[in-house]
Amino acid sequence: MKTAQLQFASGKWMVDQVPANFPTEKAQLVLVFGSGELVTSQSLFDNIQSKFPHADIVSCSTAGEILHKEVYDDSAVVTAVYFEKASVKSVSVEINKNVNSFETGKSLMSLLNQDDLVSVLVISEGSFVNGSDLVAGFNELNSKNIPVTGGLAGDAARFAKTQVGLNTVAKEGTVVAIGFYGSNLAIGHSSFGGWDEFGKERVITKSSKNVLYEIDGKTALDLYKEYLGPYVDELPGSALLFPISLRTNDADKNLVRTILNVNEQDGSMIFAGNMPEGSRIRLMKVNFEKVINGSSIAATNTSLMQKDHKADLAILISCVGRKLILQDRTSEEVQAAQEVFGNDTAITGFYSYGELSPFNPGSNCELHNQTMTITTFTEL
Repeated sequence: MKTAQLQFASGKWMVDQVPANFPTEKAQLVLVFGSGELVTSQSLFDNIQSKFPHADIVSCSTAGEILHKEVYDDSAVVTAVYFEKASVKSVSVEINKNVNSFETGKSLMSLLNQDDLVSVLVISEGSFVNGSDLVAGFNELNSKNIPVTGGLAGDAARFAKTQVGLNTVAKEGTVVAIGFYGSNLAIGHSSFGGWDEFGKERVITKSSKNVLYEIDGKTALDLYKEYLGPYVDELPGSALLFPISLRTNDADKNLVRTILNVNEQDGSMIFAGNMPEGSRIRLMKVNFEKVINGSSIAATNTSLMQKDHKADLAILISCVGRKLILQDRTSEEVQAAQEVFGNDTAITGFYSYGELSPFNPGSNCELHNQTMTITTFTEL
């Protein structure tokens, strides 16, 4: 397995040197993570395609780009991958607000399912997809519990529109799934947050999918505002500072959910994932050192799955909420992961509107918020 990593920013290639031993004509996959302006640029897409003419080019807009051990804004990071033994298949569907996200996931998984499938990487639009239903669709046909990981595209901190593309410029309403095949490919994955829970545990008493109406029989938004203090006037943006820990009745671990918007008229809150009635929740707040250390824990857990081999490629997908919290310290969580992997592992990724990963090896994929989620690939 070989990789080549480039970067485009400020109208030019900042990094444009492909390693001499990288077979550009044989690259099977190119990942492009960048600002909405760049991933929708036809000229940039054509340029990338000319460099790697036979590869599937998968792109998405972000809330920040990860390359090596740094975090960038308003750039495009490009990672081309050549597998010597493994193979890759990329598929996509176009959706809108009225399309069933569960059926979308199920359809994409059916297109990829075959005996030698070892991993699926999902890059989804992040503006209106129901991430919980999307992963449930993938899980429906995943009888062998193949690792399904990935993330929802971002739009900086604007939350207006996101774009994803497969072999074309990125556009709104696209979901891409990449299947990886072959027994010589080892996959690692992990997801970790690092936030602190506080306050009493409460119960969701009224909800509909990802819309939360009542907590302990009281209007959800009114109860939430009691905890926000001076941040109440900055909703919905300030909600990123106080995500919610969610435990459903059949789960052995807590999920983290981020608020996307609020409805002042009916007092409801709209989340990035489903909020089932009867689930138990607690508010969360940031602990800077634990959040940064969470990235190191995710990297370490991922490395333990690599069969004593160094990862060839690590894809880091972290939540926009972590970036907004960490601000000038954002690169520290990427550097924490890089210290675990070392200099021989190619690192790329982006800041997202939701992260996809199983909790543990052999378990179903889940939608996460406010986590650092890492997927590694090693060709044996």
